Parts: sequence; structure tokens; C-alpha cells
Amino acid sequence: MRILSGMQPSGNPHLGNYLGAMRQHVAMQDVKCAQCYYFIANYHALTTLRDGPTLREKTRELAMDYLALGLDPNRVAFFRQSDVPEVTELAWILDTVTPMGLLERAHAWKDAKHKGKKGETVGLFNYPVLMAADILIYQSDVVPVGQDQKQHVEIARDIAIAFNNIYGETFKMPDVQIKKEVATVPGTDGQKMSKSYGNVIEIFATADLLKKQVFSIKTDSKGVAEPKDPTTCIPLILLAHLLEKNAAAELEKNVASGGVGYAELKTKLFETLLEYFGEAREKRLELEQKPDFVEDVLLAGAKKARKLARETLDEVRRKSGL
Repeated sequence: MRILSGMQPSGNPHLGNYLGAMRQHVAMQDVKCAQCYYFIANYHALTTLRDGPTLREKTRELAMDYLALGLDPNRVAFFRQSDVPEVTELAWILDTVTPMGLLERAHAWKDAKHKGKKGETVGLFNYPVLMAADILIYQSDVVPVGQDQKQHVEIARDIAIAFNNIYGETFKMPDVQIKKEVATVPGTDGQKMSKSYGNVIEIFATADLLKKQVFSIKTDSKGVAEPKDPTTCIPLILLAHLLEKNAAAELEKNVASGGVGYAELKTKLFETLLEYFGEAREKRLELEQKPDFVEDVLLAGAKKARKLARETLDEVRRKSGL
């Protein structure tokens, strides 16, 4: 089973990133029958981040984040997207079999058009094709994503079917994998946790900033003694993802029956975050002093990925007459 996932280097990782994707990525490297290919999507990031030094630094920082969280480069292929240029050639070939209407129906593009966002580019419109190339070039079986990326995997399947129908069986049909319990992680304001909403809790923030973010979580005006709804209590929802199952169930029961205040819950969340990510935070500081090691990891991962990408692209080129 080949697993493929990409992550944009668009900012500091937050709890939503971790619960929705990063924790899954690290856990999957322990699956005996799995081959994991994880890449930092710096080609994709060019649609929004147009400062070279910043993009390079954000890419390096995301690599350190993953390594600090336990990603083992000896068990996965971990690399920069741009170190596998075969993917951009495949994207163009896939462009030639992709209907315009398929991309016009993409949620991200429709949302950008509806909101009248500035900077609409061919890259933003064509984003799903590049993502399809990422998925298909490694003959991926499973693509773990958040709910908001499900359609992009479905588009990749449609593009694969179109190519296979024209040139013969070439690409596997990738399956999407979504952890329903973390499909949408609430941010400090109750909306989906997202950098664009400014409602995040950063897992590698300084203790002072982390505490500030946690205590900015919006709550209602219920007093300590009043029962609270566990399904809408954001500090409790976030804690439930980090605590042992029995401990989370006990806390939920106490919150529902009354006697637990929001300040107590936020304090517990802050302390739990420091403990839960304690080892990773220390390792992250160590990696900052080892830039050459991080670079070597990414280059070694790209070497593994390019071998597989080249095999797929050679077949595509031959079948399409190139």
C-alpha cells in the first residue's frame, strides 16, 4: 500500500494541522505494509507565497517540524516537491486530457471567484492538476487528507480515468482517507482552525504565546457550576483529542454535569499541550542547529521519490508519443 501526502509550507503548524494530518503521517510509517511518500508542496505554495527567501525558510521549518514530531526518514520518503521536477512535466501532460469544466467545478476555484479574491492566476485554477500529478506519479493507493481536500483527490481520479481511457491502463485509482473525528478541528473562534482565519493554536509556539492563544478561545458566559454542552465547548473538544480515552470521557462527564469552569479547562489544555508536545519541542530546538542534516534528509527522500516518478513518467511519455 503506497501512501502519498503533501503539506504546504505556508506558516507555523497549528493543532488543526497536527490532528488532521501530521499525526496520521507519523503513525502511518509504523504500518508494516505501507510505503509512505510525504512531500513539502513548495510548487503549490507559489500560488500565494511569492518571496524566495521566505519560501525557502518556511520549507526548511516545515521539514524540521515533521522530523521533530517523529517522522523517520529511514522509513519514509520525505522530500521537497520541487526536487522531483518530473511532476511538473506530468502535470502538463495531464492538462491535455483534463476538461475545463472539471476544474471550474473545483470548490477552491469557485470560492476564490465568489469572494472576488485578488491574484486569481492560472496556477490557482490549475492547482488540482498539479495535485493530481503529485498523486498519480507515485502510483498512490491512499491519500490521507482533510475534508476540504477530498474533492481534489476525486479530481485526480477523474483525470486518471481520462488518461487511461485514451492511452491505456496507466495510473492506479487513489482512495481518499479522512479521519472523521478530526475532519474539522475548531479554532479559537469556533470556526475551522486555519491560518487564514487567525484562530490557531501553534504547537511549537513559545510558552507565552501558546498560553495567549489558548486563553483567547471564545466561550459563553456560563459560570463554573453550570452544566456545559460538551459538543460546543472548544477547550474540551481540543482536549479530547490529546487525552487518553478514559480521561477524556471523565472530563466530558464532569463538564456536562457542572462544576468545571472555562478557566480551568483552558489551563488544563495549555498544560496538556506543553506536556504532549514537550519532547517534540525540545527536538525542534535541536534541529534548528542542524541545517545540513535537514537538507540531507530532504535530498535523500527526493532520490527515492524520483526513481519511482521517473518510472511512471517514462511510461506516460512512451504511451503519449513523446
